Amino acid sequence: MEDLITQIITQIGEDSQREGLLKTPKRAAKALKFLTKGYDEKLEDIINGAVFHAEDNEMVVIRDIEFYSLCEHHMLPFYGKCHIGYIPNKSILGLSKFARITDHFARRLQVQERLTTQIADAVQEILQPLGVGVTIEASHLCMMMRGVQKQNSFTITNSLRGVFKSDVRTRNEFLRLIR
Repeated sequence: MEDLITQIITQIGEDSQREGLLKTPKRAAKALKFLTKGYDEKLEDIINGAVFHAEDNEMVVIRDIEFYSLCEHHMLPFYGKCHIGYIPNKSILGLSKFARITDHFARRLQVQERLTTQIADAVQEILQPLGVGVTIEASHLCMMMRGVQKQNSFTITNSLRGVFKSDVRTRNEFLRLIR
Protein backbone atom coordinates (compact mmCIF):
# COMPACT_ATOMS: atom_id res chain seq x y z
CA MET A 1 0.00 0.00 0.00
CA GLU A 2 2.88 2.37 0.73
CA ASP A 3 4.12 2.12 -2.87
CA LEU A 4 0.65 2.93 -4.17
CA ILE A 5 0.38 5.96 -1.89
CA THR A 6 3.79 7.15 -3.11
CA GLN A 7 2.47 6.85 -6.67
CA ILE A 8 -0.62 8.88 -5.76
CA ILE A 9 1.55 11.61 -4.24
CA THR A 10 3.58 11.74 -7.43
CA GLN A 11 0.51 11.65 -9.69
CA ILE A 12 -1.07 14.67 -8.00
CA GLY A 13 2.09 16.65 -8.77
CA GLU A 14 3.94 16.50 -5.47
CA ASP A 15 7.51 15.45 -4.79
CA SER A 16 7.22 12.22 -2.79
CA GLN A 17 10.82 12.75 -1.66
CA ARG A 18 10.10 16.12 -0.08
CA GLU A 19 10.97 16.09 3.63
CA GLY A 20 7.39 16.50 4.84
CA LEU A 21 6.18 13.63 2.64
CA LEU A 22 8.88 11.04 3.26
CA LYS A 23 6.92 9.18 5.95
CA THR A 24 3.46 9.98 4.55
CA PRO A 25 3.04 6.67 2.64
CA LYS A 26 3.67 4.66 5.80
CA ARG A 27 1.41 6.89 7.94
CA ALA A 28 -1.35 6.93 5.31
CA ALA A 29 -1.25 3.14 4.91
CA LYS A 30 -1.50 2.72 8.69
CA ALA A 31 -4.41 5.19 8.82
CA LEU A 32 -6.26 3.38 6.01
CA LYS A 33 -5.84 0.04 7.75
CA PHE A 34 -7.32 1.53 10.92
CA LEU A 35 -10.17 3.26 9.07
CA THR A 36 -11.11 -0.03 7.38
CA LYS A 37 -10.47 -2.42 10.27
CA GLY A 38 -14.10 -3.55 10.15
CA TYR A 39 -13.14 -5.96 7.38
CA ASP A 40 -10.79 -7.80 9.76
CA GLU A 41 -13.22 -8.10 12.69
CA LYS A 42 -15.85 -10.71 13.45
CA LEU A 43 -19.14 -9.68 15.00
CA GLU A 44 -19.12 -12.58 17.47
CA ASP A 45 -15.69 -11.46 18.74
CA ILE A 46 -17.01 -7.94 19.25
CA ILE A 47 -20.05 -9.19 21.19
CA ASN A 48 -17.83 -11.50 23.26
CA GLY A 49 -20.73 -13.15 25.09
CA ALA A 50 -22.20 -9.90 26.44
CA VAL A 51 -25.81 -11.04 25.89
CA PHE A 52 -27.77 -11.18 29.15
CA HIS A 53 -31.22 -12.23 30.33
CA ALA A 54 -33.81 -9.42 30.17
CA GLU A 55 -36.09 -8.75 33.12
CA ASP A 56 -38.69 -6.95 31.00
CA ASN A 57 -39.44 -5.80 27.49
CA GLU A 58 -39.30 -2.01 27.77
CA MET A 59 -37.66 -0.01 25.01
CA VAL A 60 -33.91 0.59 25.30
CA VAL A 61 -32.39 3.52 23.37
CA ILE A 62 -28.70 4.27 22.94
CA ARG A 63 -28.36 7.77 21.53
CA ASP A 64 -25.60 9.84 19.94
CA ILE A 65 -23.10 7.07 19.20
CA GLU A 66 -20.48 8.96 17.23
CA PHE A 67 -18.97 7.25 14.21
CA TYR A 68 -16.56 7.94 11.35
CA SER A 69 -16.58 6.15 8.04
CA LEU A 70 -15.27 6.43 4.48
CA CYS A 71 -17.60 6.94 1.55
CA GLU A 72 -17.13 4.09 -0.90
CA HIS A 73 -17.62 6.42 -3.89
CA HIS A 74 -14.86 8.95 -3.17
CA MET A 75 -13.05 7.48 -0.15
CA LEU A 76 -13.76 10.71 1.71
CA PRO A 77 -14.97 10.70 5.30
CA PHE A 78 -18.53 10.88 6.48
CA TYR A 79 -19.29 11.14 10.16
CA GLY A 80 -22.14 11.65 12.53
CA LYS A 81 -24.33 10.07 15.17
CA CYS A 82 -26.07 6.73 15.32
CA HIS A 83 -29.14 6.11 17.48
CA ILE A 84 -30.19 2.54 18.22
CA GLY A 85 -33.39 1.43 19.92
CA TYR A 86 -34.75 -2.04 20.60
CA ILE A 87 -37.39 -3.83 22.59
CA PRO A 88 -35.90 -6.87 24.36
CA ASN A 89 -37.36 -10.32 23.86
CA LYS A 90 -35.68 -12.18 26.75
CA SER A 91 -32.19 -10.79 25.99
CA ILE A 92 -30.28 -7.53 26.34
CA LEU A 93 -26.80 -6.57 25.20
CA GLY A 94 -24.05 -4.78 27.11
CA LEU A 95 -24.41 -1.11 26.21
CA SER A 96 -20.85 -0.62 24.96
CA LYS A 97 -21.46 -3.33 22.38
CA PHE A 98 -23.80 -1.02 20.44
CA ALA A 99 -20.94 1.43 19.92
CA ARG A 100 -18.68 -1.47 18.92
CA ILE A 101 -21.25 -2.78 16.44
CA THR A 102 -21.57 0.71 14.96
CA ASP A 103 -17.79 1.02 14.56
CA HIS A 104 -17.52 -2.52 13.18
CA PHE A 105 -19.65 -1.59 10.18
CA ALA A 106 -18.53 2.06 9.93
CA ARG A 107 -14.86 1.07 9.64
CA ARG A 108 -15.28 -0.04 6.03
CA LEU A 109 -15.81 1.63 2.70
CA GLN A 110 -19.47 2.41 3.15
CA VAL A 111 -22.64 4.22 2.19
CA GLN A 112 -24.85 5.55 4.96
CA GLU A 113 -27.90 3.61 3.80
CA ARG A 114 -26.09 0.26 4.03
CA LEU A 115 -24.44 1.18 7.33
CA THR A 116 -27.86 1.85 8.87
CA THR A 117 -29.24 -1.47 7.62
CA GLN A 118 -26.19 -3.49 8.69
CA ILE A 119 -26.41 -2.18 12.26
CA ALA A 120 -30.15 -2.95 12.45
CA ASP A 121 -29.62 -6.43 10.98
CA ALA A 122 -26.80 -7.17 13.45
CA VAL A 123 -28.88 -6.17 16.49
CA GLN A 124 -31.80 -8.21 15.13
CA GLU A 125 -29.57 -11.25 14.59
CA ILE A 126 -27.84 -11.05 17.98
CA LEU A 127 -30.85 -10.38 20.21
CA GLN A 128 -33.93 -11.43 18.24
CA PRO A 129 -35.78 -8.50 19.86
CA LEU A 130 -39.41 -7.57 19.36
CA GLY A 131 -38.21 -4.62 17.32
CA VAL A 132 -35.16 -2.60 16.31
CA GLY A 133 -34.80 0.97 15.13
CA VAL A 134 -31.59 2.57 13.86
CA THR A 135 -31.31 6.19 12.79
CA ILE A 136 -28.11 7.75 11.49
CA GLU A 137 -27.48 11.48 11.00
CA ALA A 138 -24.29 12.21 9.07
CA SER A 139 -22.29 14.86 7.27
CA HIS A 140 -20.50 13.76 4.10
CA LEU A 141 -17.25 15.41 3.05
CA CYS A 142 -17.90 14.27 -0.53
CA MET A 143 -20.79 16.78 -0.52
CA MET A 144 -19.01 19.38 1.59
CA MET A 145 -15.52 19.55 0.06
CA ARG A 146 -16.18 18.73 -3.60
CA GLY A 147 -19.06 18.52 -6.03
CA VAL A 148 -21.97 20.65 -4.77
CA GLN A 149 -19.95 21.96 -1.78
CA LYS A 150 -22.83 22.24 0.67
CA GLN A 151 -21.19 22.51 4.08
CA ASN A 152 -24.37 22.59 6.14
CA SER A 153 -26.11 19.58 4.64
CA PHE A 154 -26.56 16.29 6.44
CA THR A 155 -28.30 13.04 5.68
CA ILE A 156 -30.68 11.06 7.88
CA THR A 157 -31.38 7.36 7.35
CA ASN A 158 -33.64 4.95 9.23
CA SER A 159 -33.84 1.19 9.37
CA LEU A 160 -36.75 -0.36 11.23
CA ARG A 161 -37.50 -3.97 12.17
CA GLY A 162 -40.36 -5.72 13.96
CA VAL A 163 -42.70 -3.52 16.01
CA PHE A 164 -40.66 -0.42 15.14
CA LYS A 165 -41.88 -0.92 11.59
CA SER A 166 -45.38 -2.33 12.19
CA ASP A 167 -46.55 -0.22 15.15
CA VAL A 168 -46.70 3.53 14.56
CA ARG A 169 -46.83 4.28 18.32
CA THR A 170 -43.60 2.33 18.96
CA ARG A 171 -41.90 3.99 15.99
CA ASN A 172 -43.01 7.45 17.17
CA GLU A 173 -41.80 6.79 20.72
CA PHE A 174 -38.35 5.81 19.36
CA LEU A 175 -38.18 8.88 17.10
CA ARG A 176 -39.25 11.14 19.99
CA LEU A 177 -36.62 9.67 22.31
CA ILE A 178 -33.74 10.20 19.87
CA ARG A 179 -34.57 13.88 19.33
